[in-house]
Amino acid sequence: MKLNEFRAAQQRAQEILDRAGVVLNREEAANIEVADFGLDRLNQEGLELVTYINTDRYCAKELVIFPGQTCPEHRHPPRAGVPGKQETFRCRWGEVRLYVDGEPTPQIQAAVPEAYYTVFHEIILRPGEQFTIPPDTLHWFQAGPEGAVVSEFSSASDDESDIFTNPNIRRETRIDDLVY
Repeated sequence: MKLNEFRAAQQRAQEILDRAGVVLNREEAANIEVADFGLDRLNQEGLELVTYINTDRYCAKELVIFPGQTCPEHRHPPRAGVPGKQETFRCRWGEVRLYVDGEPTPQIQAAVPEAYYTVFHEIILRPGEQFTIPPDTLHWFQAGPEGAVVSEFSSASDDESDIFTNPNIRRETRIDDLVY
């Protein structure tokens, strides 16, 4: 991803947060994280997020999902004798289509971006609705046509230990025109 693409995604995420009425302070706005998962197709598979707090006990984040954008299928496994992350998604704005282990929904609303998706039990979240994902549960999610803002409340977040079904995913976003 190029730096100008990264900055444009941050700006777009800020605009969606503004529409949703989510107020960020200056530091939070400057540090909106853009995750392209190393796939170089941010508008199809990616995620923008703001981490408010992440301690060894709990975590709170704001997830911004562009229209039709998908966060790839993954799970949060146990680590060092601690169960994997349990997370509650609460839709604040827009619509999010969440897919988890369970009886597959016959006709899902999401457009599956590629072959690495295996769970299709659909849960639709609209503003004010929430769902808790148990630890070590395969899941993925996609925004509806307007995009979505989802508040995530969870146990400690250790994104580096997430296991994705797509083996090509890189957890860290790389800016091509920056010197590392």
